[in-house]
Parts: sequence; structure tokens; C-alpha cells
Amino acid sequence: MKFVDEAKITVEAGKGGNGACSFLRLKFVPFGGPDGGNGGDGGSVFLRADESINTLVDFRYIHHYKADNGEGGSGSNCAGKAGEDLYLRVPVGTMIYDDDTDEFIADLTKNGESACVAKGGRHGVGNAAFKSSTNRSPRRTIPGGDGEVRRLRLELKVLADVGLVGLPNAGKSTLISAMSSARPKVADYPFTTLHPNLGVVSVSKYRSFVMADLPGLIEGAAEGAGLGIRFLKHVSRTVLLFHVLDVAPMDESDPVESFITISNELEKFNPDLLEKERWLILNKIDLLPPEEVDARCEDIVKRIGWNAKVFRISGLAKEGLDYLGQEAMNYLEGQGRGEDW
Repeated sequence: MKFVDEAKITVEAGKGGNGACSFLRLKFVPFGGPDGGNGGDGGSVFLRADESINTLVDFRYIHHYKADNGEGGSGSNCAGKAGEDLYLRVPVGTMIYDDDTDEFIADLTKNGESACVAKGGRHGVGNAAFKSSTNRSPRRTIPGGDGEVRRLRLELKVLADVGLVGLPNAGKSTLISAMSSARPKVADYPFTTLHPNLGVVSVSKYRSFVMADLPGLIEGAAEGAGLGIRFLKHVSRTVLLFHVLDVAPMDESDPVESFITISNELEKFNPDLLEKERWLILNKIDLLPPEEVDARCEDIVKRIGWNAKVFRISGLAKEGLDYLGQEAMNYLEGQGRGEDW
């Protein structure tokens, strides 16, 4: 299924039912008095997180959603039936905004969590409610209130423990396909992943974590270049970042310059991202002569000035991946994250 992480919809809550104006009319009950019942409340619109859904694609085809109206009251003090609430299922990790005011409404991060995005109209009041000692035959009623109408902007942020960042063709798709059952597109020419791919990395029985192959970034992404901020926001959800570097790029570009490019874009988008735990993953060491691997990797680390964890791997040859997975699992467990499967 195509990944869709943004959608705009209009939600309309139900109108409240009108109150009834009615008088009791029975053959042997003269002056029966008012007996108009209240109307029913209009149905509200809720968004509910559902872990069985992973995209917002359904909202690309249907843009308007309306809850049921409340029924009007009737005689014999009968109240109208309330309108049924409307629940729309969205993926876990969906953020909800009012598209007109840019107001943040809710962030649905847990399965089953819900938020009311449009409140149903209040029920109308029948004339029986206005009966008093001085007004025995009121004809006054109150109509039902209108339901809220809101234009919403839905944004889905991928929920993952580990996120892969790096320039296009750094080997992120190959890495996630080698470490999990995810099967993103992989090619031997420069291209970028167009949508995040999620994979479950199983380290051992009952020990696993979720990894996200985030789309390749380019210079200017924080200002909207390429895929831009559309996917930069996914980085903020992760606990741990793997900064993947190609140590032997086909275009003979400098891996250090590639590292600086991505770091700059992360900082421009949100400086807090640079405070997030980030490990340097030197990928594609299988493309180097064995005797050059140590020197090349040490040179890259030295010129970057990197003092955090460094891993030398080959996603294609699956070299160093077991150790990388174990270390990531240990870190996530220390942070209280990681998922039992």
C-alpha cells in the first residue's frame, strides 16, 4: 500500500434534534397541558488510533465525514433519539490540527486512543419544559443546535525505535532489508526512498525493535527541497538514530561532506535533533580492499570529530549487523523502549 502521511478532511458533527411543541389531547383528559419532548443530541466526530492501519491513504479519496443528526422530540414527553457518534480510524502516530487556525488538537500515540474533533449540536427543548404556574400552555420551544464543522489536517509521524538517516544511496534500504523482513526498493544507482519503510528487527526470542528507513535527505531539505520537511518530522519520533554513511560512494564524493550536509539539515529543522542519541554507521566496507578499511574509517571519524559510537558494516554482505542489532537492543531496553514480539 502506498504510504500517505498527510491528509486534509472536513468533519461535521450532527445537528441536535428540535424540541417539540405538543399538547396532550385525550378524550377524557381536558386541558391535558404541554407534553412536547426534547430533541436528541447530535452525534460527535472522533478520531481513534488503530494499530492495524499504517497510512492515511483512505482520507485521500473521501474528504467529508458527517455524524448523524439527533432526532426531534415528540408528544407524550418523548425525547428524540441522539445521533450516533462517528469514529474514524487513523494510524497510531497521527497528529491532528485545525487547518483553518493551525491549532494543535491531539497526538494519537497509543492504540485505541481517541480525540473528539467535532462536537455534536445540543438537543432542542420541548414546550413541556417551559410549563409553570403562570404559563400553563407554553408554545415556546428551543431548536437543536448546529454541530461543529471543522477542516482538519492530519499528519502521520512514523513510530519507530530506530531511524535511519543519510543521503540518498547511503545504503539505508539495503540495511533495513538485511536486518528485518522489510523489503523496500533497492537499486545499484542513486535514488531516494519516497516513503518510510518500517521493519521489525528481531535480536532474539522476545527481543525486537522497530526500525524506520526514512527517506533520503538532500541539502535544503529543511526549507522544503526534495522531499523536504514532509519526512524530516519522522525523525523526532525515534529514540535512536543511525546516521548511515557510504564510505565508498560511486561519485567519489567526500563522506565527511555528506555527514555535514545531513547534520545541518537536522539542526535547521529542529536543533534538539542533534541532542538525540545518534550512532555513526559506516556502510559498504565490502567495497573497499580489506587492507584499506581501517585507514578509511579512521580518517572519516577523525575528520568528523565523532566521539560517539561508530559501527563498520556492510548491509549487502550482512557484515557487522548482528553486533549492531544487539547494541541497539541493549540501548533501547535501557531507555525503556523496544517491543516484545
